[in-house]
Amino acid sequence: MVTKRIAANVGMLMTITLTGAAGTAAAAPAPSSAKASVPATGAKAPTNYLYASIGDFDAKVKPLIDRPDIAGVQLVVPWKALEKKKGRYDFSSIDQALKYLQARHKKLFIQVQDRFFAPPSRLPDYLLSDPKYKGGAAPTKNESGLGPGRPGTVAAQWNPEVRGRFQHLLKALAQRFDGRLAGVNLPETATEVDRKKDHTGYSDDAYFSAELANMAYGKKVFTKTPFIQYVNFWPGEWNNSRNYMKRTFEFAASHGIGLGGPDILPDRPAQMQNSYPFFNKYRGRLPLVAMAVQEPDFQYKSPKTKKPYTRKEFTDFGRNTLGVDAIFWATSTPWLRQPATR
Repeated sequence: MVTKRIAANVGMLMTITLTGAAGTAAAAPAPSSAKASVPATGAKAPTNYLYASIGDFDAKVKPLIDRPDIAGVQLVVPWKALEKKKGRYDFSSIDQALKYLQARHKKLFIQVQDRFFAPPSRLPDYLLSDPKYKGGAAPTKNESGLGPGRPGTVAAQWNPEVRGRFQHLLKALAQRFDGRLAGVNLPETATEVDRKKDHTGYSDDAYFSAELANMAYGKKVFTKTPFIQYVNFWPGEWNNSRNYMKRTFEFAASHGIGLGGPDILPDRPAQMQNSYPFFNKYRGRLPLVAMAVQEPDFQYKSPKTKKPYTRKEFTDFGRNTLGVDAIFWATSTPWLRQPATR
């Protein structure tokens, strides 16, 4: 089962891999979902940001950014847009957005995108063509309850050569923007590599280790700007069956790394058996929790009301159950069409 991620001009991938989820009986299950439903009292309201592709900044962000109830924007930027040739970085699009936002006293988050739910992959050409990187990326599947998706791509971070190039990019970004951005985040952990078509040597364990290595490196180079990893599902795991989820939260808490995710979906069974109980358990133990309400989330209905989730339902669940500090709202969010409120 997978869920398609939509991000304007930048395809994003979210998948839930059930293969092998019943394995590894020694792993502890996720914290009780019942506990995750207990509201927190006196929790501070999350700060609201917009969410968009860097390519949609002019058309979709600028008309909304001056709202007094919006603190800034999270922009998704594909790897290829930042490194058009090996070792030659182009951060002009971030510079321009940051200048525009700072003049309006607004903040900027950057999501560095290395996975895409549909062609093109938006990864650097050299990564895909140079034999040194052994293909550079793996094909992914995309199917969900919201409908079938097109095949996607994820950078082969489990290949040390590929991961090394990605970390070079993070270092270059930090040298330019550390202390100037409100946050930098890596995309969701969920993915489902099409193993029949993969030639990169993918394995669930290698992928998990690579993602944690990137988390650690990002935190190392960004010493002033908060560094965040989106975590929702781990391939090959369900209900913490392989201790991936538990180890992720332990690692983040001990290293001062923020966590978040691409979707706030109140009490959804799949999420409640994976990352959500851990967000609840680790409330107050992470430096920053930032989560999004993206386009697909508006297609889901509340199991209680049988209607699409409301702004209040998204916000209350994010604040009271997940401990969210910041919410990134898609520019298509219905309430953004209403007059601004504080």
